Amino acid sequence: MIDTNAKQQFIKIVGPENYDDSKTGRLVYSYDATPQFQSMPDAVISPRNKEEISEIVKVCNEYKIPIVPRGSGTNLCAGTCPTEGGLVLLFKHLNKILEIDEENLTITVQPGVITQEVTTAVEAKGLFYPPDPGSMKISTIGGNINENSGGLRGLKYGVTRDYVMGLEAVLANGEIIKTGGKLAKDVAGYDLTRLFVGSEGTLGIITEATLKLIPMPETKETILALYQDLDSAAKSVSKIIASKIIPITLEFLDQPTLEAVEAFAKIGLPTDAKAVLLIEQDGPAEIVKRDIARIKEICKEEHAVSVKSAESEEEAEALRTARRAALSALARLKPTTILEDATVPRSEIANMVHAIGEIAKKYDLNICTFGHAGDGNLHPTCLTDVRDREEIERVEKAFEEIFEKAIELGGTITGEHGVGVMKAPYLEMKLGAAGIAAMQAIKTGLDPNNIMNPGKMFAKDSRKRVVVSK
Repeated sequence: MIDTNAKQQFIKIVGPENYDDSKTGRLVYSYDATPQFQSMPDAVISPRNKEEISEIVKVCNEYKIPIVPRGSGTNLCAGTCPTEGGLVLLFKHLNKILEIDEENLTITVQPGVITQEVTTAVEAKGLFYPPDPGSMKISTIGGNINENSGGLRGLKYGVTRDYVMGLEAVLANGEIIKTGGKLAKDVAGYDLTRLFVGSEGTLGIITEATLKLIPMPETKETILALYQDLDSAAKSVSKIIASKIIPITLEFLDQPTLEAVEAFAKIGLPTDAKAVLLIEQDGPAEIVKRDIARIKEICKEEHAVSVKSAESEEEAEALRTARRAALSALARLKPTTILEDATVPRSEIANMVHAIGEIAKKYDLNICTFGHAGDGNLHPTCLTDVRDREEIERVEKAFEEIFEKAIELGGTITGEHGVGVMKAPYLEMKLGAAGIAAMQAIKTGLDPNNIMNPGKMFAKDSRKRVVVSK
């Protein structure tokens, strides 16, 4: 429970209309898009500006109240689930595009702006913001920054981190700092901007971001390659990159995912293929034409049974939309869908996909696999039912083996979904004890009272995913 004096201070800061501790209001923000995690916050607060956020944080620090910044709650690591209660902080009032600077190729936004709104606004001026998480139509820029979100265009253009030039953030003591800016070069001190990107709200609350833009690519072409075996698809991926071609998109779907997506999207996808690669290239017309011709050659050399170009932008967009709908399509099949993002070097994709299949058989589970083949970021997705505790235990064991295999192959436990609560038990597997200790030192230095999204990143005793209630 929040202390009565603290509650009155919160209401004084934001007004009674922006403070909600009703059971209904709290229930709405007790979970995010991550299955199996739910925990009631003590209250929900909606500040109107950075000054109010600063004052809220000061009260939280004084009374040691946990504070969880939340965008749209689309994350898949329980990063915005208030597992230790406290205050969920919303950004519905901080949702403005503040400036598009065409001279410096930047856009400055508040954290509550929807990612798609940024894309649309800059494209109207002939500019391009590449990060495109699957949730871009509903996710917020603040959430993207906290999770360092990736997307289909990550192979060629990178992830959110590569486009964050400057931040404004409120620290745990209520102080407001600014990092970076519109500068092409800046090595003044530690790179605090990159430290905050991907920190999942554990170091501070982002109140403003300056993002890098680039010119809109001249043209784009999309192709779909079909295979009757996974190895051929994986070899195509490696050979394309080895040929010094970096496509904008190089996506992989296995047959079970393809069947689910086609049943959902109904755009005529060939569900008899064992694997599909969705490949796109953009840039000057002559380069796109040359690269696509070579990519088609490579796919055929590696035994693709069909390689076809989209005949129109409408057809290409339908293919992209279908790929983005993979999670939604799979989620229709069982009551609970657990999606992960083990990442390996792209040369190990075939080994990783085979290992996932073997692990699924070992534990008698239905695991579909899709993802960003070009950067080795695979999404093994288990269709299950949280009410079946025996099966959920098998799911736990399976994913632990999947993470172990990814690391064995030179990979990592998460490529873009973040650590949150879900991956925290496995983080030491990747970083080692010394790496965890270094991270904890940074956390303690900036947040000595552990009020900033506590319970995230750093594991407690168990490796089990648990439902937390309060």
